[in-house]
Amino acid sequence: MATSNRRLLIGRTVAALATALIPMTLTLALVRTGSAGNLGLVLACEVVPMIVLLPVAGVVADRFPPQRTVLTADLVRAAAQLAIGAELLGGSPRIPDLAVLAAVTGAAVAFGMPAVRTLVAGVVEASERLRVNTRLGVGQALAQVAGPAIAGTLMLLVGAGWSSLLTGGLFVVSATTLGGLRPRPGPDRPRRAPFFAELAEGWTETRRHPWFLANVLGHGAIHLAMGMVLTLGPLIAVRSLGGETSWVVIAQVATVGLVAGVFAAPRLPIRHPLVGVALGAAAYAVPMVAFALRLPMVVVAVTYSVAAFGIGLLGPLWETTLQRRIPPAVLGRVASLDTMISMVARPVGLGIAAPLAALVGTGAPLLMGAALVAVSNLAILLLPDVREAPAVLAPGEGRAVQQA
Repeated sequence: MATSNRRLLIGRTVAALATALIPMTLTLALVRTGSAGNLGLVLACEVVPMIVLLPVAGVVADRFPPQRTVLTADLVRAAAQLAIGAELLGGSPRIPDLAVLAAVTGAAVAFGMPAVRTLVAGVVEASERLRVNTRLGVGQALAQVAGPAIAGTLMLLVGAGWSSLLTGGLFVVSATTLGGLRPRPGPDRPRRAPFFAELAEGWTETRRHPWFLANVLGHGAIHLAMGMVLTLGPLIAVRSLGGETSWVVIAQVATVGLVAGVFAAPRLPIRHPLVGVALGAAAYAVPMVAFALRLPMVVVAVTYSVAAFGIGLLGPLWETTLQRRIPPAVLGRVASLDTMISMVARPVGLGIAAPLAALVGTGAPLLMGAALVAVSNLAILLLPDVREAPAVLAPGEGRAVQQA
């Protein structure tokens, strides 16, 4: 099983790097057209199908072997990115073509995400899940940092088309790596019900878990707040905290905090993981207050790093909790709701931040967002099944975690 875990880590990290290349590549390629509308259209064509198709993708993840779904999704993404690369190398990219290919990419992402969660649950032994989820989190965090830098470098040296071709090649590697995994045999799947019945079954299952619904709302609040910070944070840093360099420092320090939080997840003595998830999420309110009050740059950077540490910490704990508490037969459908809410919330935060700031200034929206994050996530601690449920670690798992 160690070989399967390594293949899982390699495949997911390569896919995360490829995914991180896409937005920067499209942005740098389309900004040369001189039209913000073209860029917005293409990016929206990727995001909208992703959000709309997630509930359908959850059903597919529970109906079919996850490795086949991941293989298909990655190959479709590879084909779309290779076609985008060819379009960009042609010299005069046609916006309708790019929009269609971006929509195909977004649809494939939607079907891949729930299937990956069920694949991890099926491949990794329960005693290894926290450690594997931690390593997957580290790989994805590093890929998110490296992706834009690689895309920018390729754009400057050889052009955006080659960046898209590289992205397509990486998705081929991911497909062949993850598609060859063989999950452990599980209980026989029940006879398939009609599609809408299975969709309804997934929603029924989510209502059985108040801790899940509460966390989904809390995570939605975080992503809404992140959208606001990504819009207003740079503006405040440039105007009040020392200029553009201050925002670069704040962002880089936060990246270090994020990676450190992921590393720390299996090493901290967290008896009740959902408590750690709630506290890690609530910590994001602190830098929002620091930005709103325009505290010194050092204070903002430290608080933002601590918040990023909390986000990094909650990732592996949350994924492992889902894989242990949600029945495997409905994991794809249940987890897709979490992904969908988070994906909707961040664009909303990006969209409302500037209009709110124009009406009431930059401080008030951040303070309101901080209150929403703190209240929605700390309220989770009031749920009995958050505090009283068994810890993520099953008997014998502690030894494995200490070796992570």
